[in-house]
Amino acid sequence: MLFEVTPDSLDPQRVAEHVRRDEAGAVALFYGVVRNNNMGRRVLYLEYDAYPEMATKVMRQIAEEALVQYPINDVAIQHRTGRLEIGETSLLVAVSAPHRNEAFEACHALVDRFKEVLPICKKEVWAGGEARIEGEAAKHE
Repeated sequence: MLFEVTPDSLDPQRVAEHVRRDEAGAVALFYGVVRNNNMGRRVLYLEYDAYPEMATKVMRQIAEEALVQYPINDVAIQHRTGRLEIGETSLLVAVSAPHRNEAFEACHALVDRFKEVLPICKKEVWAGGEARIEGEAAKHE
């Protein structure tokens, strides 16, 4: 399994290749991308902050939960920190499984669980203001 929190650009090819297995007929890859609006406001950019050791520990825990709940082969998760511009990738979640349905379901569940528990702080900056996005609002990002 691969778990990273990094200020560097994320590498979807690396993440997908990391989980690919000869016994897996499917690889599902989720991209979380910074969009230009939220709650009726024009977003200028986002800033993410995290304690990488704690965040990767939580990533590993939710991946291990998924491996028990779903018939999947492997999981990889990467998250960016620092300032991210509109269109940049903030999150990658990859899952390999014998079949596509299992890969899709597990990937979806991992992203949802990630949003619930991961200790990463997100600041949204818009024209005329900024705010930390946490709790219920962050789940819908």
